[in-house]
Amino acid sequence: MRNVIFAINITVDGCCDHTKAIANEELLQYHAHLLRDADLLVFGRKTYQLMVPYWPDIAKSQSETKAENEFAQTFDSINKIVFSRSLESAEGNTRIVRTKLPDEILKLKQEQGKNILIGGVEVPSQLIELGLVDELTSRAQLNQRTVIARNPKC
Repeated sequence: MRNVIFAINITVDGCCDHTKAIANEELLQYHAHLLRDADLLVFGRKTYQLMVPYWPDIAKSQSETKAENEFAQTFDSINKIVFSRSLESAEGNTRIVRTKLPDEILKLKQEQGKNILIGGVEVPSQLIELGLVDELTSRAQLNQRTVIARNPKC
């Protein structure tokens, strides 16, 4: 059975707004490592649209730092599912799912493969409430140092 891992970036005061934290080299390397142990990324529409086309564009252009380029390449290579009722199309290796979230996740967990990483706020919140998240990993920055917390078997 595959594990569902919720990975989130937060500030020390609990804010998970992507505009409030800076993705430094250490953080990008950490998340690239998480991505390498997964073969499926799951998002809701809002998070998907924050990540795509930004990271796939960097993967193609290789126009950023080494850590950003490596993260982008890893992110771009992994299959993605986006849960959305309103998204009309998705790029590359992304599939839009309109079925019930718990039904699809239960089905995906039973399939052979690596970890399933979930991101964002709404989709993970629903899955945590349903007991379908196996591990939580979060990171916060304190004085330019990244603090990482992992909680297997949430």
